[in-house]
Amino acid sequence: MATKYYAVLTNVGAAKLANATALGAQVEITQMAVGDGNGVLPTPNPAQTALVHELRRAPLNSLSIDPNNTNQIIAEQVIPEDVGGWWIREIGLFDKDGDLIAVANCAETYKPQLQEGSGRVQVVRMILIVSSTAAVTLKIDPSVVLATRKYVDDAVIEVKAYADDVMKKHVDAANPHNQYPLIANALKEMADAGLVSQVLENLGLKGAAKRDVGSGSNQLPDMSLFASYLGTPGYQKLPSGLIIQWGLASGASSYTITFPVSFPGRTLALLAIPHTTQAAGVASVGVANCSDLGKSQCYIVIGKVSQGAMIEFERACFWMAIGV
Repeated sequence: MATKYYAVLTNVGAAKLANATALGAQVEITQMAVGDGNGVLPTPNPAQTALVHELRRAPLNSLSIDPNNTNQIIAEQVIPEDVGGWWIREIGLFDKDGDLIAVANCAETYKPQLQEGSGRVQVVRMILIVSSTAAVTLKIDPSVVLATRKYVDDAVIEVKAYADDVMKKHVDAANPHNQYPLIANALKEMADAGLVSQVLENLGLKGAAKRDVGSGSNQLPDMSLFASYLGTPGYQKLPSGLIIQWGLASGASSYTITFPVSFPGRTLALLAIPHTTQAAGVASVGVANCSDLGKSQCYIVIGKVSQGAMIEFERACFWMAIGV
């Protein structure tokens, strides 16, 4: 049986495609037209420059390469349900210059419109064999074309696959947001990026970072300057150089106390406190002296006094020494 329905390139279309292939350019197919052939099924003629009886011309919905045949392009247009009231027997493809590039006939189909009591969305498709699909391109206006259900479904699948792939790579990446520091090595990342000064400035510590460690004005205190031992005897050092020492002595009426640490400079003050319960009319006094013993010791004499006379030496006392 002879082929009844087919599509051909027009002479103008063939010349434009050949020229585009030779020059590495493209023919931009923009529109599809349908007609009724004046009531008769027409025979496509390469010499045609127009349809026999054009009824509608509109932008293409899609123009794609046939996945099963790379030399075939598929042109498609969607006619909405509110357009029609005529037969479709011929189809034409036009480029951006308005030239008829390809022409085809098709099985006669009536396109009703809603006013007639019946309406449908009509998809008109033309398959065209060309020598080089690279020479054909399509530019569509999304605001005026309609999409078929299959086109939308395929697009949704494609977009979902792309989004799933992007999300998987994002989740699997060790550091998907390299503009944000990781908790595990945030400070190292900032240091490697040369952002330490900016980080300190943001934290309000930029000036502090430039200060020396020591005990002088505008210096950060060295924690070793707070050395201490909080036992008995014990001591506490302060950044100013002041040292406070204390202890409990017992066993004799006079004591030579060796400080837990020696004062680097000198002793500022000594204090001896009796460790006893006073009787009525009796007071306890203590005398501490380190003038003859230097910076590491002091001498203490302590006893009970009644009416200005020592009546008994104490056997224990608390002592405190302050120096630098």
